[in-house]
Amino acid sequence: MAEKSRIEADSIGSLEVPTGAYYGVQAKRASRNFHITGLKMSPLFLSNLALIKKAAASVNGEIGLISQEQENAIKTACDEVISGKFTDDFIVDPVQGGAGTSANMNMNEVIANRANEILGGKLGKYDCVHPNDQVNMAQSTNDTIPTAGKMTTILLIEKLTKSLEKLEMALAEKGEDFKDVIKMGRTQLQDAVPMTLGDSFRGYASMVKRQIARLELAKKEMATINLGGTAIGTGINASQYYEDHIAGELSKLFGRELVQADDLFDATENLDSFAEVSGALKACAISLSKMANDLRLLSSGPRCGFSEINLPAKQNGSSIMPGKINPVIPEVVSQAAFLVCGHDTTIAMAAEAGQLELNAFEPVVFYQLFESFTALTGAVDTLVDNCITGITANKGRCKQLKESSVGIATVLCPYLGYQLSAKIAKTALREKRSVRDLVLEHKLMTPEKLDLLLG
Repeated sequence: MAEKSRIEADSIGSLEVPTGAYYGVQAKRASRNFHITGLKMSPLFLSNLALIKKAAASVNGEIGLISQEQENAIKTACDEVISGKFTDDFIVDPVQGGAGTSANMNMNEVIANRANEILGGKLGKYDCVHPNDQVNMAQSTNDTIPTAGKMTTILLIEKLTKSLEKLEMALAEKGEDFKDVIKMGRTQLQDAVPMTLGDSFRGYASMVKRQIARLELAKKEMATINLGGTAIGTGINASQYYEDHIAGELSKLFGRELVQADDLFDATENLDSFAEVSGALKACAISLSKMANDLRLLSSGPRCGFSEINLPAKQNGSSIMPGKINPVIPEVVSQAAFLVCGHDTTIAMAAEAGQLELNAFEPVVFYQLFESFTALTGAVDTLVDNCITGITANKGRCKQLKESSVGIATVLCPYLGYQLSAKIAKTALREKRSVRDLVLEHKLMTPEKLDLLLG
């Protein structure tokens, strides 16, 4: 009968590991220590970490620090990890103590075990390829984990940017569709001056365009990595050849340029670049939420609210009120924004909490940052697909509210003066009459000129 477990040992002692597991003793210990989220590490993050291991094997193999057989086996194992073959063997919680050592060792053990298997060895023996000696050669948790985090962030920025570009286009199209729909603008929820509904949507499109530009700047910051600095930035246990070539090799595999930081000490101990990305996400989130608030308000009704626009009906709104339809898509956009803002606070606290040559709180930074990207990208996608593209204008309602508003008196100021225009506005309110009627009654302007001014 086959054994159900094997015994592996580390500097702490021996531990049972399932016989067929590709993870080892250190990942097993970590899985016992950290029951925080109940979730697995980001597959995208793990793929990028495996890409780093592959690049390291190539560079170390070039100068003979590992054999050709070891290099090839490690790289094959990395490719299999990237393909998702060993998903169940990454057992460490994304929120973990140790600055990500558990994540790094989980990866090292999976790659080492698979590489040994490729070379004819047994799981858990590490006779041909060792997790530390070969897979982790010239590396430290303190340069591999933040580099994998930056690579993942770059990809997530690109994904979010594509979604935002679709949103910008959809809003711009609505701006064109509604360019002739005149409505009242409002400041502090009070009648202000006339505008078009198209103006509103073009403004939203410009706001989204600004978020894209801000994210692009943050993406450039992410391309600076500390790989080669090893533990604290000195490059201890890494060859000069490795330090000089690892960023270039990783760039080739990643398909995007990554640049080694000028100061590896700074790049190892400080996480402000991640706080900057989170800040850009927060700015984007709150801007989108503000727009979502506008959409809810403008569509309020159907008979007792603004009702200037119609949002597409996506689902029943109430279990008790028949026929009620809620603005569920704008609501979920705002909720995603609330999540992003909360995550940003966590990331700020974690970035501040570093001490001396290392910040040990990268795991929670990455967990919250990746969650922010997931929530915001999903919110943007559903906003485009299930809301913006289906918005229609209530032209009659917009016209009715504009004509009954005293705010249009502002348009008269250059012709009648502020004092007389204010008097007309007050009279219109008091007598519940339109500004247009009062101007014509007192023959202050010809009907043709007034119609031209009021649109």
